[in-house]
Amino acid sequence: MSFRKIINDPVYGFITLDDPLIYSIISHPWYQRLRRINQMALSHLVYPGAVHSRLHHSLGAYHLMTQALFELKAKGVEITSAEEQAAKIGILLHDIGHGPFSHALESIVIESLDHEALSLLIMEKLNQESNGKLSMAIDIFKGIYPKKFLHQLISGQLDVDRMDYLARDSFFTGVSEGTIGYDRILKMLTVHNGELMVEEKAIYSIEEFLVSRRLMYWQVYLHKTVLSAEMMLVKIFERARWLQQQGNKEVVLDDTLSLFLFNMLDGSLKNHLNLFCQLDDTDVVSAIKAWSFHKDKILSLLCLSVLNRKLFKLKLQAEPIPVEMYTQKKEEISRNLKISDEDASFLVFTGEAENSLYNPYDERINILFRDGTIKDISLVDNALIHQNLSQPVKKFYICHYRGD
Repeated sequence: MSFRKIINDPVYGFITLDDPLIYSIISHPWYQRLRRINQMALSHLVYPGAVHSRLHHSLGAYHLMTQALFELKAKGVEITSAEEQAAKIGILLHDIGHGPFSHALESIVIESLDHEALSLLIMEKLNQESNGKLSMAIDIFKGIYPKKFLHQLISGQLDVDRMDYLARDSFFTGVSEGTIGYDRILKMLTVHNGELMVEEKAIYSIEEFLVSRRLMYWQVYLHKTVLSAEMMLVKIFERARWLQQQGNKEVVLDDTLSLFLFNMLDGSLKNHLNLFCQLDDTDVVSAIKAWSFHKDKILSLLCLSVLNRKLFKLKLQAEPIPVEMYTQKKEEISRNLKISDEDASFLVFTGEAENSLYNPYDERINILFRDGTIKDISLVDNALIHQNLSQPVKKFYICHYRGD
């Protein structure tokens, strides 16, 4: 009897699992941890419906990978059953290295490695446990497998990862501008000279995809209130680490999170993957709740502000924030709260946010025309996505305690 499981997904309907190895990966405790990591960090403070998990996204990307491989094989692209399985495993595990609150706390809890490096470490450990059955998936994930298009489906300008998070995040936030025609794009995918391309008929769908991505970044991912909340989260951890370095022992909690945050582990992270894979959003929320009662006025203020959604004011603008504006606001907060200049620096800070519509100097989106010619999407005649629109948009911000 053949193996078959189905999962009811709110975005795509039924997702089918028909591979025992893939099902064993999904059942692994390290993968199940993704249920407890929010896909969009603190975006739910602005869009209450945005409470879907990394596991939701991973399964959705797996579903789109399944569809993409089906369409490519139907067009005569040679993909063996082993390669199909490996590509599905690669996309299923592409985000397994995310820590609590995903990108918001990346390089904060774990300073030395980003989530992609951590994903690779975890995949290699799982490969050892499965006696090498994930070796091809790891090669595809790393981009060293000969068939480049398989890696491009996992990580590229038009990968199934991006297709799913745009469709899924749009669905759960209710922001219709992020809606994309992923089904049409998948049907228009093709492989030419070993690389992933898109048929000419899909030009407008690709442009819609890129514009939707830009709109979602500024309307959702880099929304000023979301940015304020996530930067406050960073400041909480920076303050906790600063207090510990000043000799404050009360900030160190008896939990796994403190072991990583305060660098209390010896040796390489590779030796502590089991501990890392115990971390999730609940650890961070528990720490914030505990620190909200801390004697340190700054730490408790930051924690209570996040817990009770009393978020700092954030102003976005096209020009860099003048030093005088930052200094004046810091002096004002210092005076009103009767705190030192150094303490006030945790309650007012500046930064920048950047997003590009399309970067032709990175991984390109190539259009394959009927006559066999190939053009980058930004060079297509009368294309919406041209070179001028490819320049990144950068905005600068100042974020500060409101004082109310």
